[in-house]
Amino acid sequence: MSGALLKWTSKQYDLLVGKTCADNHMRLNLGARQSDLARLQGYLVGEALTSLGHEVNYTFRESLGDKNLTDPLWKMPEKGVFTQDFYEDLMSGKFDFIVHSWKDLPVEPTAGTEIVATLPRADQRDLVLFKKSSLNKKQVRIFSSSPRREYNLIPFLAKNLPWPTDKIEFANVRGNIPTRMQKLMDDESIDGLVLAKAALDRLLAHPYPEFKPVQEKIRAHLAHCKWMVPPLSENPNAAAQGALAIEIKSDRKDLKEIFAKIHCQDTADSVNYERKVFSGYGGGCHQKIGVTVLKRHYGDILIVKGLSPKGEVLNTHQLQSSKKPATDLVKHTFNFSITRENKTADISLAKTDVVWVARSEAAGSVDLNSYGGVVWAAGTSTWQKLAAKGVWVNGCAEGLGEGENPRIDQLIGKANPEQVTLTHTLASNAGTYDLQIQLADGEISKLKSDVLALRKYFFYWKSHSQFQAVLTQLNDSQKTHFLNCAHACGPGKTWQSIRDVLPSEENLYIYLNEENWKS
Repeated sequence: MSGALLKWTSKQYDLLVGKTCADNHMRLNLGARQSDLARLQGYLVGEALTSLGHEVNYTFRESLGDKNLTDPLWKMPEKGVFTQDFYEDLMSGKFDFIVHSWKDLPVEPTAGTEIVATLPRADQRDLVLFKKSSLNKKQVRIFSSSPRREYNLIPFLAKNLPWPTDKIEFANVRGNIPTRMQKLMDDESIDGLVLAKAALDRLLAHPYPEFKPVQEKIRAHLAHCKWMVPPLSENPNAAAQGALAIEIKSDRKDLKEIFAKIHCQDTADSVNYERKVFSGYGGGCHQKIGVTVLKRHYGDILIVKGLSPKGEVLNTHQLQSSKKPATDLVKHTFNFSITRENKTADISLAKTDVVWVARSEAAGSVDLNSYGGVVWAAGTSTWQKLAAKGVWVNGCAEGLGEGENPRIDQLIGKANPEQVTLTHTLASNAGTYDLQIQLADGEISKLKSDVLALRKYFFYWKSHSQFQAVLTQLNDSQKTHFLNCAHACGPGKTWQSIRDVLPSEENLYIYLNEENWKS
């Protein structure tokens, strides 16, 4: 058909120029930085796409931030020092999409592009490495260029290192993860290093042959260090830390449909909320502000801690839940007599990877000072009390319960670590102390019969043992009304145990602590 006009559909044209494979699968060009971590993150996204049948071409190169390794990030005048030059290649069509560490992106939207997807978030907490040769030093110097980490971690470490210190100060450091770890080992004046835990976890987790040398180097450095994971309630993460961002041109509807299939909405919701809060203070690496959002089945936990540009001390720790109690309830607590008596427990830690400590008293006769494994505390108060006894604590569950995943498999190099829980004998046959809880005299008589009959009381429980101590003192009629009143407690085993007793879970509310319940 000489002279006939050939008409191509957009799909046929893409196939002709190499954008589309058969069966609606595409050949996609990915851009990312060339560090070990950035390449690995690119591979994670690429694997998710190839599992759907798409082909991915990888291009890794330096960014502006990689070229300037002298200045701390917060001193650099440019926004998006790790992302801006990739933006230009994305807009020109050289790349179909860019894989970023989401925390590297400016909080302001970028014209013509959008973050279309993310994968499930890695651990958003920081990790502190401390050289074993520096233990018990009075003058402590830590590598980190982050004003946020410096502001929040100095007071935390002063209370939670297992020896008294005279001074803790931070020193600037730049470079990728292996480089910073090597600098820690080489510099005799430096005792510790703070890293994003997600970065180390990712580098250690994946069995790509090209990363084996760096994994061996990291393991060798870790062997010379003690480590701890500071709690988010004391050291909230940089907004979006631990999350990946997949950036495309806004007009690429075809890519939006593809990336929707690998997108993690929970991660996106948490990160966007963190970035929204952070942007309210101006954003940027120079800020001394951490923002954390934790999504749990009982609601979202928001933590904001630091110092605003106006000099305002920020300290928010709240649970945001759609489940609200009635406003006309009468809040009531009971007084208890509590005694704890240590017992000699036959507990061997020889083959134990992790010791979970419910209370500092639970350590009892167990020698945690010479224990070589991981010590994990129930909360920040237990951590501080154990540290005062000279125990190196690696992390804590932040009062969220023993079911809170510590996410330390990569650090200890074991997928299913053996754990021993140190608690009281009412909770475990291997308990280290006997617990007796008695309701104080006259407490039941303080209950107003009319309020109880109307089921208008709202009780808070610090433990299931307290709940049971009251329940056993009630007559049958009182029990019926009592169980149908509103009850509150923290998350974890207390919530699980009380939930199993109440006739309806609708009457049970979760709070982070008693102070939150009272307010």
